[in-house]
Amino acid sequence: MNVKIEPIQKEDILNIIPLVQKINVKTPLSILEKRFLKMAALPHYECIGMFIDNKLIGVTGLWYSVRHYIGKSVEPDHVVIDEAYRGKNLGKQLFEWVYTYTKSKGYEAVELNTYTGNTKSHKFYYNEGFNIYGFHFLKVIRNDERFY
Repeated sequence: MNVKIEPIQKEDILNIIPLVQKINVKTPLSILEKRFLKMAALPHYECIGMFIDNKLIGVTGLWYSVRHYIGKSVEPDHVVIDEAYRGKNLGKQLFEWVYTYTKSKGYEAVELNTYTGNTKSHKFYYNEGFNIYGFHFLKVIRNDERFY
């Protein structure tokens, strides 16, 4: 199994949509495409792909920021490993790559959000050494007030 982890080029960002749709089933494809094109153009966002034999099987976005409570931090977002490849320590391998990569860029901490019902991810992040320090709240202020 030839595993490669590397940044996804901005012009290839839409290649991640089939994986991301697995965790965003309520978000229409057209909206996901628009959002990812906007995200890829931002200077504080980067997308990382995990490939096996040149097939994209995992992805995470990285949001870079400076926080008053921890300093330079990175937030993995829309983390997905294709179901067919789960249970093979690939998530751990992806996060080890993220830690090394972002630390080499001067980042000091990794923080993230995960859906409350995604208990498998909770176990994974606990095993990775993450701690819960607070809650993530969200209020939709669009006219439709829907989460998608």
